[in-house]
Amino acid sequence: QKTVDPTIWEKDSVLWFSREITRRLGAERFAGYVSKFDYGNTDVSGNAGKNDGLTRSWVNSSLKISPVEQVNFLRRLLAGKLPVSDKAHAMTEAILPTFQAGGWTVQGKTGTTRLGNGGKERRSLGWFVGWGEKDARQIVFARLVVDTKRTDMPKGPATRATFLKDLPDLIK
Repeated sequence: QKTVDPTIWEKDSVLWFSREITRRLGAERFAGYVSKFDYGNTDVSGNAGKNDGLTRSWVNSSLKISPVEQVNFLRRLLAGKLPVSDKAHAMTEAILPTFQAGGWTVQGKTGTTRLGNGGKERRSLGWFVGWGEKDARQIVFARLVVDTKRTDMPKGPATRATFLKDLPDLIK
């Protein structure tokens, strides 16, 4: 395991670090935060019969969120409407990776998983969610890309790269 701090955790999507955070929170507090945040379907039960909700519910398992729900969650985050302290809110914004794209300053998070029942046919899925600011404008976005076939490259970083390339032409 490499040395990880919160900035590296967010930038590199370090799964073992995420699991350590949820372990330290404990099942009750973790479920409580997901519920208070009204995050997606709020189901942190995990995979049926595996008792892994605390460490796997958000990894292609029971906790699901649509792009529209993700944008609504981020809007609440940016408006300071999540039930967290001002310090926690500021720290969250501070650790998210920042990118430049056509005059936009973009902060966001990638995600990668696979869809399907296992084997070679599992299709890659990539997310890039966040917000961008340019002059006095702010946008909130969620880009989800689902491949039509399997790829071995992580789809989240590729989705981010394409979004950052496309952004200047998407918003005029």
